[in-house]
Amino acid sequence: MTRPIIPAQGSLRLRFAVAMLAWIGTGLLFIGVSTSALFRKHVENQFHDELKVHLVELAELTRFAADGQPTLDRPLSDPRYEMPDSGYYWQVEREGAPVLKSASMRRGALDPALAHQPEIVHRLARGPTGPTMTYGFARPAPDGGSELHFLIATDERILNAVISAFDRELQRWLTLLAAGLLGTGAIVNIYTLRPLDRLRQSVAAVHNGAARRMEDGWPAEIAPLVADLNGLLDTNEAMVSRARVEAGNLAHSLRTSLAILTDEAETLAKGEAGDSAATLLEQCRRIERQLDWHLARARAGVRQGATTRLPEAIQPIETAMQRLHAERHIQFSTDGTDMVALAIEPEDFAEIVSNLTDNAGKWARSRVGIDWRVAGAEAMISVTDDGPGIPASMRTSAFGVGSRLDERSPGHGLGLAIAQDLARHYGGDVALSGRDDGADGLVARLMLPLARGQQPGIEGFDGP
Repeated sequence: MTRPIIPAQGSLRLRFAVAMLAWIGTGLLFIGVSTSALFRKHVENQFHDELKVHLVELAELTRFAADGQPTLDRPLSDPRYEMPDSGYYWQVEREGAPVLKSASMRRGALDPALAHQPEIVHRLARGPTGPTMTYGFARPAPDGGSELHFLIATDERILNAVISAFDRELQRWLTLLAAGLLGTGAIVNIYTLRPLDRLRQSVAAVHNGAARRMEDGWPAEIAPLVADLNGLLDTNEAMVSRARVEAGNLAHSLRTSLAILTDEAETLAKGEAGDSAATLLEQCRRIERQLDWHLARARAGVRQGATTRLPEAIQPIETAMQRLHAERHIQFSTDGTDMVALAIEPEDFAEIVSNLTDNAGKWARSRVGIDWRVAGAEAMISVTDDGPGIPASMRTSAFGVGSRLDERSPGHGLGLAIAQDLARHYGGDVALSGRDDGADGLVARLMLPLARGQQPGIEGFDGP
């Protein structure tokens, strides 16, 4: 059977999968957030360090023309300050003199409020092309005039672009990592829980009768459980064996005493105590029927879990019935080739079908047919004879213990009763009906469940 993609609710696989998803999701979320924050902090520090270095470099390169106008000896070492609207800007101010700006600053200006103290300070401020990280400080002019105000800035969008690019790359790698971890987790899930699948299959094999005990070679966590189950199976088997021996001993002892009582009753019936002897003889026969009945029930009550396969189980019954009714020239035939496995003990199946075919043989005129077919999770075995049949009003009563519709026929009236009781014990039934073609005769239909391996929806179903 194909295993469902989504594990059943409450299963260990589902719990493992949920725990794995929660662990991987939480771990990757923590890794993603912490890594992004750490990278942002590192990049911001790098940007700030570069701005400080360039601000000091700007101050060192500043000179004064003859008219007192500030100028630079040479451009800054970073060429981006020379590219128009690059996002990298610098500015030098002196009261009473034109503002000196970087070539990149084609419009706007930097906020000079940050450049009125000797210490370097920074803040996020408005710039020519958007919010900028701005650094500034003031320094006395070498000529003794008004002090100089130095400003340098970088657009915040540049920092954000670097961080965004890193986050996108990080997200791709974390997605690949998540896929790898989920695949690995699924493999670990299957491998780790495989012994439980094997345990289930081993229990099913014991239940279906394919194995007597559970096999060896289990992981340390499961081995004690398997040992206990095997011990329970051994104990149950020993109890069944003792019960069968005791049932046989009981039957032997009771039959011996019952035979003596019957013989004495038959002797008395020939004398003056005819009526009393007849009553005693009838009670002896009744005890014998009850003894057969309860022994059959006891045997069915202690034997379960085996499998009977068709047509192998039908062939010896057909041969035996052919010989048993040879004097009346009754022909027994089978019409079924499907390979079917039934959830019943072979001995109990043989007893049920033997009773049905023997009863059919007693009343058949010339032939008895046996066929079977599968209907859902059941198999229907039909035994059809061409005898006089049974009226519909009497078919239910034919299953009563000791019921004999014709006292002239041999037997104790237990065949149909035992067959039906055994079939119901295994979850099946026996029913009587007329022939489908409307001809004279009777059809005894035996319904029995298929073995678990052949039931639709059960793992291993291979159907006939």
